[in-house]
Amino acid sequence: MIEGEMEAMLAFKPPPLALLRLWLAPARAWHQPSFIGVERVDPSRPTMFVGNHTLYGLQDVPHILYELKRVCGIFPRTLSDRFHFEVPVWRDLLAAFGCVTGTRENCSALMRAGQHVMVFPGGQREVFKRKNEAYRLVWKERIGFVTLATAFGYPIVPFASLGADESLHIALDGSDIMASPIGKLLQATGIADKYLRGGDALPPLVRGLGLTWIPAPERFFVSFGPPIPTSSYRRRVKDVAAMHELRAKVASSIEAQLEFLQRMRRGTSGEGADPHGVETHDWDKLLAGLETEVERAKRGVTGRSKARRRKT
Repeated sequence: MIEGEMEAMLAFKPPPLALLRLWLAPARAWHQPSFIGVERVDPSRPTMFVGNHTLYGLQDVPHILYELKRVCGIFPRTLSDRFHFEVPVWRDLLAAFGCVTGTRENCSALMRAGQHVMVFPGGQREVFKRKNEAYRLVWKERIGFVTLATAFGYPIVPFASLGADESLHIALDGSDIMASPIGKLLQATGIADKYLRGGDALPPLVRGLGLTWIPAPERFFVSFGPPIPTSSYRRRVKDVAAMHELRAKVASSIEAQLEFLQRMRRGTSGEGADPHGVETHDWDKLLAGLETEVERAKRGVTGRSKARRRKT
């Protein structure tokens, strides 16, 4: 990035709250987003927000940014996959919301300037979900985000978003397309590997209401977990195992929050749920218990998988 572009990136000013409210009014009425834990965010301390990417990643992020601006007065800079910025008009809209290409250089510059940042480690692959991947973290082996947070002393606030994955139905996913005659042609010609990341960059074909692309009026729920300090990892920033350990803590918090949001929604049949009914002082304790459940369940699945492999 040239010097002028870097200066422009750092000089970004978010849209006024009144304008954001106007832009998002129809979507807010449609999805009725609710939030837990946002009042716990410390606006005075530069923070890295890390969350799950929902299908297409377009619907919930503006609501999250708006709520952080409304409640905390902050507007994190979202790190986005470079493919977003290859699409005319769309890249201009992203720029209006302060999004930047998710490179190490850009993230380092923002953190050096003390700006809040928002990261979705799953990137494009998690945005372009498969049919069985609703709310699943698809982070592969990525640890760059925790490495940068640790290097700059940023605490990590894990957050979870629920609802957007149900508002659209996947008719054909990347695996379906790659298994089709068109997909085989893309592989044979080398296009799949050169331009489509082996199929990971193939967007799923979706529908919303009826046969349209209009998202169903699914209610959105977003939660913010307690911050995870990185100071104890500062001297271990080059230790890959330590960075994976920190990454696992972040993932466990997000998964526990998703589990809570799903239980809450099931308990109310998706109607009348009130996240604000969860007392702030109970949230940390509740989340810690769910993290333990999630980790126990994951170990159980791993153990059963190993047992099946031994039998075969």
